[in-house]
Amino acid sequence: MRVLLVDDHPVFREGMAAVIAALPDVELVGEAGDGATAVRLAVELRPDVVVMDLHLPDLNGVEATRAVTAAAPEVGVLALTMLEGDASVAAAVRAGARGYLLKGSGRDEIAAALAAVARGAAYFGRGVGLAGLTAPATRPTVGHPAFPGLTERELEVLALVAQGLSNPAIAGRLRLSDKTVRNYVSAVLAKLDVHDRAAAVALARDHGIASS
Repeated sequence: MRVLLVDDHPVFREGMAAVIAALPDVELVGEAGDGATAVRLAVELRPDVVVMDLHLPDLNGVEATRAVTAAAPEVGVLALTMLEGDASVAAAVRAGARGYLLKGSGRDEIAAALAAVARGAAYFGRGVGLAGLTAPATRPTVGHPAFPGLTERELEVLALVAQGLSNPAIAGRLRLSDKTVRNYVSAVLAKLDVHDRAAAVALARDHGIASS
């Protein structure tokens, strides 16, 4: 697993880097202290996971997450926050993050979060309920009115899931990798606050998504 760490506090970043580098089967491929550098390195290095501090100078972590997921959708972003209940977490998930981790998390939780995001699953630590993560974004989003938190691509993936397509079939239809599709599906489930595809399909069909 290849990981890029982004945090603007050198002392914390050094400690976090040491923890990540010591995990089995994990390679720390780079570090960044600001959002613009994070985006550049994510695109250049294509890590499996970017651990993204949300409160960065210049380009903040939410905007950096949005830029990374747009430029390299196969890269999973794990938001990193100091505060439980941080409203920025919801914005980061809407921007494409696959989950979040509190800065006070222990080694085992860090390992679990990285592993989940690397395999395309979502990971949510304590402190922010899933219902809060599905709240509409502050800025209007072009998409389905019933699902304002979903991006256009996520709505497209949801529609194909609702039509009964498998992840490989969706990948073929949209010309994406299987891993990228898994990431999109995981994000959709998290944003809809459901635990499986069947529940997502039911919601989509209730709102006419399957036929759109």
